[in-house]
Amino acid sequence: MTARSFWAYAAEHPEGTAIIDADEQRVSHAEMLARVNQLSHGLRSLGLKRGDSIAAMLPNSTEAMQVYLAMQQIGLYLTPINYHLVGPEIAYILTDCEAQAFIAHERYASVVQHAVEETGFPTDRVFTVGNVPGFRTFEELTSGQSTNVPGERSLGAIMNYTSGTTGRPKGVRRPLPTTPIEETDLGLALDGYNVGPAETDNVHLLACPWYHTAPMVMVAPSMHRGHSVVILDRFDPERTLQLIDRYKVTITHLVPTQFVRLLALPQEVKDRYDVGSLRHVIHGAAPCAPEVKRRMIEWFGPVLDEYYASTEGVGGTIIFSEEWLRKPGSVGKSRNNTRIVIMDDEGNILPAHQVGTIYSTTMGREPFEYYKDPEKTAKSRRGDYRTVGDVGYLDDDGYLFLSDRKSDMIISGGVNIYPAEIESALITHPRVVDVAVFGVPNEEWGEEVKAVVELASGNGDDADALRADILQFLSGKIARYKLPKSIDFVDALPRDPNGKLYKRRLRDPYWVGKERAI
Repeated sequence: MTARSFWAYAAEHPEGTAIIDADEQRVSHAEMLARVNQLSHGLRSLGLKRGDSIAAMLPNSTEAMQVYLAMQQIGLYLTPINYHLVGPEIAYILTDCEAQAFIAHERYASVVQHAVEETGFPTDRVFTVGNVPGFRTFEELTSGQSTNVPGERSLGAIMNYTSGTTGRPKGVRRPLPTTPIEETDLGLALDGYNVGPAETDNVHLLACPWYHTAPMVMVAPSMHRGHSVVILDRFDPERTLQLIDRYKVTITHLVPTQFVRLLALPQEVKDRYDVGSLRHVIHGAAPCAPEVKRRMIEWFGPVLDEYYASTEGVGGTIIFSEEWLRKPGSVGKSRNNTRIVIMDDEGNILPAHQVGTIYSTTMGREPFEYYKDPEKTAKSRRGDYRTVGDVGYLDDDGYLFLSDRKSDMIISGGVNIYPAEIESALITHPRVVDVAVFGVPNEEWGEEVKAVVELASGNGDDADALRADILQFLSGKIARYKLPKSIDFVDALPRDPNGKLYKRRLRDPYWVGKERAI
């Protein structure tokens, strides 16, 4: 029998290694299966049923994988929460996703406490890995529960949150799958990268935060295919190489910022580690500078597999190293029966080499909706096609090239940052009457956040002191990674008579000479 899920594989191969955690402790498939089943029973003991939601704020860890596998076999929605967020941001997501249980790590106790107090979330439904006064422990949720597979199993789903032009994150939600677990190949996504179901000798390094869509989309199929997963809690370039060498890692997902940090290591450090075991270094989430990618291919070999996709499931292209060397700058061709088209503003499909908005079918998946936002959902659709607003073109061979993206979104280190959220916080500063936030080039991160501010009473202040005051004002309102890296002051922002901001007039000068504005 070919195992189609973690549960089936673990039952057939109990002694194999499922997890090598951040402390390099091994967890067998049998041990992991028992823990997952105990958590599944524990969640059901709270009264949770199919279609209910839970939230989790955890580092890369065995517990994070345990939560994912448990919710997936008892039909729950799971919302992973970015642990860099601050209390009010967590509170919003916790409320909006209608979580009925919240699992968090003790290292985030202060912001979790803030979110729970702000929302009135019941403390007896908060479970922490580690002891946090006032909350129950994760062990309490699982202790004494049966290690047997629960009855009436059904597939769950992840509902990630992605920001939008309204400044508030939106949950990307799909109907729960109805196909029985036993009839579903949950490792199928790896087939697109030419990783066949029989390749159970793979070792997957989880090096990006699991709460992002892409790392989980990549590590989950590996678990369902019976691969061992090596967990890196926080990215460190030399530690990454060390783990690849030590455990003969074959698959990992990285983002271009991590490539830059790896390439910046001294040559003697690079030479210390063998990366020859790698077969698939899957990357996306942010554009990769061609020179960076060429250097990575020269070092790691032709094992870089790039994709273009979004949390919403829009996209679905893949390009392998040999193809990319022939088509540098492309993000690939559509795969897995997905169709990519380029449309103009009237919805007409454009021919090759004409730039327009990128639309695609949703990779064979159920159509998504932005949770509780039908208007935003409707705007993303044209017939059977969906878009997230990215701009690009197809060449004569059907390869996709990105030329721009949603005009406002910033991608810094592979993380999406939406200016509207920052602008909404900045405008509440007592001295600020108008503001524009946009991305400017950064050699390491791809982009960094810049703010241009119009003040209520002119610009005669000590600019440095005012910048410091604004940053202090924003601290605690938005996550640190969203804070502007630079702030400029102007007499007036460029707006038309109707009040529309000409943000491109501010942004474009910083991108002169760049290959693309993305």
